[in-house]
Amino acid sequence: MNFIPHSKPTLHTKDIAAVSAVLKSGALVQGKKVLEFEDKVSSYLGVKAGVAVNSGTSALHLALLALNIGPGDQVIVPSFVCTALLNAVSYTGASVRIVDVNEDDFNISSTQVKKNLNKKVKAIIVPHMFGCPADLKELSIFGVPIIEDCAQSIGADYGGRQAGSFGVLSICSFYATKVMTTGEGGMVLSNQTKLLDRIRDFRQYDHASNFQNRYNYKMTDFQAALGISQWQELPQFIKRRRQIAQIYDRAFADGDFIIPSKDNSRAPIYYRYVIKIKKRAKVFIEQLKKKGVGASQPVFKPLHHYVKGFQCPVADQLMDQGVSIPIYPDLSAHQIRQICSACM
Repeated sequence: MNFIPHSKPTLHTKDIAAVSAVLKSGALVQGKKVLEFEDKVSSYLGVKAGVAVNSGTSALHLALLALNIGPGDQVIVPSFVCTALLNAVSYTGASVRIVDVNEDDFNISSTQVKKNLNKKVKAIIVPHMFGCPADLKELSIFGVPIIEDCAQSIGADYGGRQAGSFGVLSICSFYATKVMTTGEGGMVLSNQTKLLDRIRDFRQYDHASNFQNRYNYKMTDFQAALGISQWQELPQFIKRRRQIAQIYDRAFADGDFIIPSKDNSRAPIYYRYVIKIKKRAKVFIEQLKKKGVGASQPVFKPLHHYVKGFQCPVADQLMDQGVSIPIYPDLSAHQIRQICSACM
């Protein structure tokens, strides 16, 4: 019995050929391929333009800087998410206000956001967790700039529009095991030209007429070439993820755990398929491992465990009971059956 890893990039021969062609050309750094990749992603999301960078964390950092966020400011972030958000805010000198998440979709709670608003709050970072769009309608009424974090959700739909097209800024991540990949990489997107111009200025650290803090956050052309190649497969990647999710939904409907919730206004892409179980997640993960299936807790540690002074009981519960099982396009029918059998 071969072990099924929890995460795995989906790479094809044409991806290798696309990268190889750029390497053979000798034009390795940021250039035409990066511009092409930016145009494809921004057109897909229906926004004016995008700025490609070297990681999703860099994208968040530049998005915050574009909004002039710095020391004395506060940024609201959810607890049940990776530490990239914490790092990005910290880079600016601002501080975080960490809020709890919803029990059903794992996304930032608009009720908790409302309770944490004050005059120092200059932005809300809204990750669409595990490929399921957050409730943007509720979050938009507060009048605070929203940065959509689409690191896990590119291609997801909210009310007939692409996730990533609602916020004043949105960011993507193209890490190796994301929905599509450039190896490492990210992008900031917006409809506001002035914000995009600021981000381009921050991204290029040299050849400027004045000095200010700038960053070497550029994406390379061979990364962008991989992204363009992967981009062509994105609809198929998402279709396959949704197909696997439907199989899991049927298989686990009568199981002793809670499967992802459904909402007609949102079309998730299932970057992760997270179930909630009655036993401790770590015990269940070890049991799956012994059966040849890689699984993981959805996040490494809730953010309020790093920054004291915030209470997030739902995040604590999800940390104790949430389990992410494999869901990526390369899974075979046999592997899917093995995963279903191991979970029951």
